Amino acid sequence: MTAATTIAAAPLSTQDAEALLDAARRAAAAAGVTVAVTVLDAGGHLLAFRRDDRAVLIAGETSTRKAYTALQLNAPTADLVDAVQPGGPFHTLPTALDRPLLFIAGGVPVHRDGRLIGSIGVGGGAPEQDHDFAVEAVRALS
Repeated sequence: MTAATTIAAAPLSTQDAEALLDAARRAAAAAGVTVAVTVLDAGGHLLAFRRDDRAVLIAGETSTRKAYTALQLNAPTADLVDAVQPGGPFHTLPTALDRPLLFIAGGVPVHRDGRLIGSIGVGGGAPEQDHDFAVEAVRALS
């Protein structure tokens, strides 16, 4: 194998997406929180979505926007909250683009072999809880 040879990471499969969704929902249930969970592939396409029956309706939208934001910026949304505050480097980003970005904790990128392969977003709990549920799901996948 030469230095120019690149080994591609396996893409996020539907089986992976279901495992992420299930792990996040288990973590939320253990905390007594009802949530919505969205899993996107590296291209931003929906692979899995589930909203608990008792989760607030907007949780579906927030989970999807958190997943999209984490994917596009390849960073947990929890790490980006301060960046969009007045004076922050991304202050105008939420209104500069016609994209569904949401800078609230709960979105986490998913990597395999050092490559971005998708993202997960969780909505419905407090932002810190949503972040923890998403991180737990990613940890369970690896």
